[in-house]
Amino acid sequence: MIFEFTEIINNIFKFNYFPKAWKTAIVVPILKTGKDPTQPENYRPILLLSTLSKLTENFILDKLNEHLAENKILCPEQFGFRKSLTTTYQLLRVVEYITSGFEKGECTGAVFLDVQKAFDKVWIRGLIHKFIRDKTPPHLLQLLKSYLEERKFAVKIGNSISEAKIMRAGIPQGGKISPVLYSLYVNDIPKTHKTLLGMYADDTAILAKNKNHKYTAAALNQHLAKLDD
Repeated sequence: MIFEFTEIINNIFKFNYFPKAWKTAIVVPILKTGKDPTQPENYRPILLLSTLSKLTENFILDKLNEHLAENKILCPEQFGFRKSLTTTYQLLRVVEYITSGFEKGECTGAVFLDVQKAFDKVWIRGLIHKFIRDKTPPHLLQLLKSYLEERKFAVKIGNSISEAKIMRAGIPQGGKISPVLYSLYVNDIPKTHKTLLGMYADDTAILAKNKNHKYTAAALNQHLAKLDD
């Protein structure tokens, strides 16, 4: 079994092709506690991915992380799923910023952004364009395209499974490389010199400080306006 799987992995990287059979996710809707079961929005979709797919993604992730690290592609404000960086370090960075403001008598303000169903909103063609812009090696680019394109999902309720449908957008929830793919997707988030930006995967914090609270609020609003552009 190990020999056969090794052969499959070798061929995946040889031909830069991700097996179609591994690209179908099974969606199991789980009712949220205390919610009305007749309303679709009250269900949390749990995606079940192929075990072989997850094992293979570990190897793809190694190649992708190597490329990102060597070329210093991810912005320094992004601490999510990066070697030697943790939520603790990001929190210390934010606390230091706030503390230094207090010591100078400055008013610190913050805006915390959480994108609802962030992974589901990723535009695949846009993500691939960013791979090209970041000069991803051709063999890795082709493999990532093969992994991302023409993915499918089927819904399972009880013992019944629906017909598989094409996913028009989004990256796999629970995928090994999905957090890094999302970090790349939002890597060009606007910055300003008047604010501090902190990111951990799909969680974002924007902070500003000034002795006049009106200037603090203005700096935050200006940064938010850039996000809308």
